[in-house]
Amino acid sequence: MKKFDELLKMAKNSQPKKIAIAAAQDEDVLMAVSSAYNEKLCIPTLIGDKEKIIELSQKINFSLDNIQIIKSKDDKEAARTAVSLVSSGDADIVMKGLIDTSIILKAVLDKEIGLRTGNILSHAAVFESDKYHKLFIITDAAMNIAPSALEKKQIIENTLPLCRSLNIENPKVAVVCAKEKVTDKMQATVDAEILVNMYKAGEIKGCIVDGPFGLDNAISKEAAAVKGIKGEVAGDTDVLLMPNIEAGNVMYKTLTYLANSKNAGIILGAKAPIVLTSRADSDEAKLYSILLAVICS
Repeated sequence: MKKFDELLKMAKNSQPKKIAIAAAQDEDVLMAVSSAYNEKLCIPTLIGDKEKIIELSQKINFSLDNIQIIKSKDDKEAARTAVSLVSSGDADIVMKGLIDTSIILKAVLDKEIGLRTGNILSHAAVFESDKYHKLFIITDAAMNIAPSALEKKQIIENTLPLCRSLNIENPKVAVVCAKEKVTDKMQATVDAEILVNMYKAGEIKGCIVDGPFGLDNAISKEAAAVKGIKGEVAGDTDVLLMPNIEAGNVMYKTLTYLANSKNAGIILGAKAPIVLTSRADSDEAKLYSILLAVICS
């Protein structure tokens, strides 16, 4: 797929998903939820400051007819309520509203009502760019600071259900580093070699893993050819596995603010998708993030 519009059309062919929004008293969040609701992508449950939710919804002309609102005394209760709705099967997706990320993640990881799977949680951002020939994924730009090779293996595995949701049956994963040759002076290149060897040994399945790649060789066949880099992944990457959170975060924000791109992001590795957007994200990015969670669920 090349564009989010294609995903939107695909999602409209399925039943709307139930989404529980923790601390929904935020205008931008409600605008995104309203758009998703009008597109028949989701059935929201709004949790938080009921009076403020109603006030903001009236302001943006979001009709709350037939939409459930659950009043909570504080953010902690809102997070636990939203996560409980998903863990009990009464909702399919958790979404972060006007609440600290740490509070909602604490609820997600709660042993009693949480959504643990035994795998680490990781962030995946899907980008649409007119400079690239298809949608692509960047991971991890928000959760794992300096993942080990084994943690990177789990981050790759977290993206695979998302890739299948995007109709990518055998995703091409590029392990991105600052250079293409393995050197002990750069741990990311050593990790890349470990991951490629795991893939070759059959320890990573359902995708193709190659690297280390410079970013240019991962996304440009011409750049790869100049450096004599061959293989199925070079210039045709589906997943860019970043070396650490700094590289992932800078890449994410560069594409968002300095390039003509669209994006969506979700947290993977739990029993259900988690929409965890930034207040700085546009309404469109929030809508696309809901869309991404809908097709993943």
